Amino acid sequence: MNRLSIEEFKEEKKTALIVVLDNVRSLHNVGSIFRTSDAFLLEAVYLCGITSTPPHAEIHKTALGAENTVDWKHFEDTHLAVDELKTQGYTVYAIEQAKGSTLLPNLKLDKSKKYAVILGNEVKGVQQSVVDVCDGCIEIPQFGTKHSLNVSVTGGIIIWEIFMKLAP
Repeated sequence: MNRLSIEEFKEEKKTALIVVLDNVRSLHNVGSIFRTSDAFLLEAVYLCGITSTPPHAEIHKTALGAENTVDWKHFEDTHLAVDELKTQGYTVYAIEQAKGSTLLPNLKLDKSKKYAVILGNEVKGVQQSVVDVCDGCIEIPQFGTKHSLNVSVTGGIIIWEIFMKLAP
């Protein structure tokens, strides 16, 4: 099936995208984000606040080993992750419904730049103080009676769309 080995994955050119998890509670959601990040060759996953870190059996249950391929880093506070990303030249977006947010289909990206997206807590979303220091917000249009998606579903949609916009 032309799958990369762990060593080959580590050497492969990565998509210029880092996913930041802001106090995500569910270890299954964390594992799912790792697995999606592996599928689309993301640079890293930043785990912030109460977000659990590998190694953990419940993360592994959904990550299926992607926690061993995708680079990750833990930050006690999401603001520290954002500060580091901005220092390294990343454009940082919160994935949040907010006044002035950019609808995902309207998002324009520059293939020469690096990006990070922040996914928030399952109940509270991205902390407002974190949203305030981001370069903008991206919103997934929704048309039904619900106005939120599971964080791992949101991550899958966002990662895929950004991957497609940054692909050569």
